[in-house]
Amino acid sequence: MTKILLSLHVLAAILAVGPVTVAASMFPAAVRRVPVGVTAGGGDGVDAGDVGTVRLLHRICRVYAGLGIAVPVLGLATGASMGVLGDAWLVASITLTAAAAGLLIAFVLPRQEELLEQLTEPRPVERARTARLAMFTGAFNLLWATVTVLMIVRPGSTTGA
Repeated sequence: MTKILLSLHVLAAILAVGPVTVAASMFPAAVRRVPVGVTAGGGDGVDAGDVGTVRLLHRICRVYAGLGIAVPVLGLATGASMGVLGDAWLVASITLTAAAAGLLIAFVLPRQEELLEQLTEPRPVERARTARLAMFTGAFNLLWATVTVLMIVRPGSTTGA
């Protein structure tokens, strides 16, 4: 049963967290590429594809963030079946996962929504706003990378890894 849970946990991490990290990383640059005053409807023959791309990236982040809930749920089930819930590397991973989820919910997704709303205004989006979003997204990605390393290295593990 442990191998099945671990396989599902890893698959959920790849299929749910992976798209969020990529889409969230692409979002700030995609916002900067939208011409001033372009709306989702286009208008005056202007192609609104860039706004559509930004909306798609935000939707990917929202949907896959919801699916990402399976990652810690399956991780806890796997840890319980392995009997390692009290191990320091797992506690650290749980803490970092909670921090990453908090960053995503409190800073990344709301700022993406704000920038999407601002794209409909006839003035450019401030570069500082996209830079701050990129900073929060980078921190989110760094937390997930650290969790991934902890899952593989597992300090104190007796498996020889």
